[in-house]
Amino acid sequence: MSNRLKVTPNDLSAFWMPFTANRQFKQAPRMFVSAKDMHYTTSDGRKVLDGTAGLWCVNAGHCRPKITEAIQHQAAELDYAPAFQMGHPIVFELANRLVDIAPKGMDHVFFTNSGSESVETALKMAIAYHRVKGEGSRTRLIGRERGYHGVNFGGISVGGIVTNRKMFGTLLGGVDHLPHTHLPEKNAFSKGVPEHGAELANELERLVTLHDASTIAAVIVEPVAGSTGVILPPKGYLQKLREICTKHGILLIFDEVITGFGRLGAPFAADYFGVTPDIMTTAKGVSNGVIPMGAVFVKKEIHDAFMTGPEHMIEFFHGYTYSGNPIACAAALGTLDTYKEEGLLTRGEELAPYWEDALHSLKGEPHVIDIRNIGLIGAIELAPIAGSPTKRAFSAFVKAFERGALIRTTGDIIALSPPLIITKGQINELIDHVRDVLRSID
Repeated sequence: MSNRLKVTPNDLSAFWMPFTANRQFKQAPRMFVSAKDMHYTTSDGRKVLDGTAGLWCVNAGHCRPKITEAIQHQAAELDYAPAFQMGHPIVFELANRLVDIAPKGMDHVFFTNSGSESVETALKMAIAYHRVKGEGSRTRLIGRERGYHGVNFGGISVGGIVTNRKMFGTLLGGVDHLPHTHLPEKNAFSKGVPEHGAELANELERLVTLHDASTIAAVIVEPVAGSTGVILPPKGYLQKLREICTKHGILLIFDEVITGFGRLGAPFAADYFGVTPDIMTTAKGVSNGVIPMGAVFVKKEIHDAFMTGPEHMIEFFHGYTYSGNPIACAAALGTLDTYKEEGLLTRGEELAPYWEDALHSLKGEPHVIDIRNIGLIGAIELAPIAGSPTKRAFSAFVKAFERGALIRTTGDIIALSPPLIITKGQINELIDHVRDVLRSID
């Protein structure tokens, strides 16, 4: 390791950090300098168990050989190729590989660079699709309270997390929201998908009555709402949404940026729940978080609706400089190879019962008011400190890091989503860290 990586820079002021308490961090920096498999190494040489797959993205674990080698080879062979009116072989190879594991009927892929861009792309596709079909009045978008769909203007407009919205003006017009599905009074400490709340999907019928179906382009939801604190869909909820959307000719978009690529023990949440959307957004796990990349899956009929008019004309005026970047494609292919060889897209199904039992062993620990789990995702909700919301969970985050575990907090909720290579012993270790932290904080 170079000396440059062993020390904390002597001036931290230039970098305005994202989604970070900058002043607190720069007083006591938490620096990672290397990583391997399930662990980070800090600048002072400590090993930290990764309980969050980085930011929900390092599904195959850190610094995996096939991914590293693929990037190194590609950087030396073809570093960049323009995505507009030109192509390169591996972007087509990657698209085919992704379609092979996608839910049946999702036959086309559009590449982006992040989950936020995938969402913007999906929303634009939905509105444009209705236009090319002769239904240009369908422009309204329906999101959900407490939903997270990235941080671009479309994403925060259909999203429903108030702190991500309140600073940025009126956002997009023509957006409405379904109620969230968090019902702690009925579903607290549920193991897996909760029993109560499927009827909340019927709120979509109310919005259709209010706005008329002829004005609504799409509904976008996370199958499992991750960033807001792991809110699960009640039994039958997603099926009801699918039925209502189909009935009224509304496109259903699943935001699978977190749930995609094995997080629930199936390739996608669409597979896990047996509900196929019309458009599906992904990112994070597509390249194991190594190089920014996103992919939007669409059904054949949506893609084909655009393939009209003179053949020399661009069909969809949208895209990014780095769409299908060669090195990002190489990283994604190396990731897919790793997933396949190690069975990681379905490994979560095998580990889920053990994960569930370990997580729910925290019931009764100090401050715990709810525990939620599905696949290899978990949430421990804490009672907030009166007058100081988020402070208790943030204290838990800092203490966990000091004790050797990386967890994520949102509000007063601890969220866990370890790499899919985690062992049962490491699950025990992670949960023991959380237990110790809960007993140590006020």
